[in-house]
Amino acid sequence: MTAVYTMLILLGAIIAYSLYNYFHQKKILKTLTEEEFRAGYRKAQLIDVREPNEFEGGHILGARNIPMSQLKTRMKEIRPDKPVYLYCQSGMRSGRAAQMLKRKGYNELSHLQGGFKKWSGRIKTKK
Repeated sequence: MTAVYTMLILLGAIIAYSLYNYFHQKKILKTLTEEEFRAGYRKAQLIDVREPNEFEGGHILGARNIPMSQLKTRMKEIRPDKPVYLYCQSGMRSGRAAQMLKRKGYNELSHLQGGFKKWSGRIKTKK
């Protein structure tokens, strides 16, 4: 019986943590539709947080690749005084990247709703 209670407590903790992250991301990160993203990304720093092999397979024209795995060490490449537009494959990694950037003082953070897989605009692929 104690195993059941332990599992319920663990499940409750996981759900609480997930809800906290969800609402925290909503507070610090603006989720943009593709149209809104297109309207502003040329005036912002466009950062693709996917891994290099994903980036080479196709990325939004003008994007810089700073993978999540390298973000802590390469954060100085992103200016804190300009808007930052993030995207990944589906929107999960860009949310985590925004949390890291927010902790370091970045304020104008936006990401593409649905990520790169929902993007229908022009892309560039490595040959």
